[in-house]
Amino acid sequence: MQDRATIVPRRIDRLAEIAAGYDAVLCDIWGVVHNGLEKHAAAERALSAARDGGATVVLITNAPRRAEGVVAQLDSFGFARSAYDAIVTSGDVTRALIERATPPFFHIGPERDVDLFGGISAERVDDPAAARTVVATGLFDDETETPEDYRELLSGFRGNGLPMVCANPDIVVHRGEKLIYCAGAIARAYEEEGGAVAMAGKPYPPIYAEALRLAGVGEGARILAVGDGLATDIRGANDAGLDVLLITGGIHGQDFGDTPEDPQAVGGVLAEKGLSANYFMAALG
Repeated sequence: MQDRATIVPRRIDRLAEIAAGYDAVLCDIWGVVHNGLEKHAAAERALSAARDGGATVVLITNAPRRAEGVVAQLDSFGFARSAYDAIVTSGDVTRALIERATPPFFHIGPERDVDLFGGISAERVDDPAAARTVVATGLFDDETETPEDYRELLSGFRGNGLPMVCANPDIVVHRGEKLIYCAGAIARAYEEEGGAVAMAGKPYPPIYAEALRLAGVGEGARILAVGDGLATDIRGANDAGLDVLLITGGIHGQDFGDTPEDPQAVGGVLAEKGLSANYFMAALG
């Protein structure tokens, strides 16, 4: 296997330059096909063209919701269903972890995420002291709060030896131009307290296994992963042995400094983090 430190990614202008070489495309959602407020029309066109060319497109997201909720959100942005074949979410994969955990559980996250628990047999409680497991899907109010607001609550959970299930390993995402904290930031704070955390989203294997199942690909299939999150999208794809298209204008745009178009510079930034990509572009198109 080639040393990641020696890989220089190829800069491309359009997904169409490479899409014909792949049987399936696993594409991140938030930051790649929308910014939390509106769709990226060029990404929609690029994925539609990839499907027209014969590739199966599976959208793969750390959203702590069930797939139908993400479909509804994409519909609200006017993102065409013809641009993808299936969606796999961290929320769907996480449901299995909740079912295996010790009930009852306490939920940290906004009310909009409660539909994740529909049909789950485990009881959800409102009293933190009554819980045996913690499930984090985000912050209660991600517009105003930070992980520091949760230190006392998390310290109490740690004191009781409660395990945490994290439904979204992302630390931050863009909502428009604003950075907001995600469940991964709560999980990281809990680990700093010494708490145990189980995660199923990117970069962890279960979500990739489910994405490949939905893609319907067999042994030897050519798979391209597209994403902007270095610690989630890129590390997860590297660990899964997939080819990678890095979107440099996303959540980590500042990491590439004054030379975001220079393959050597982009490759160097990735290598410093023990990562690699086959291709890169500023935005999916």
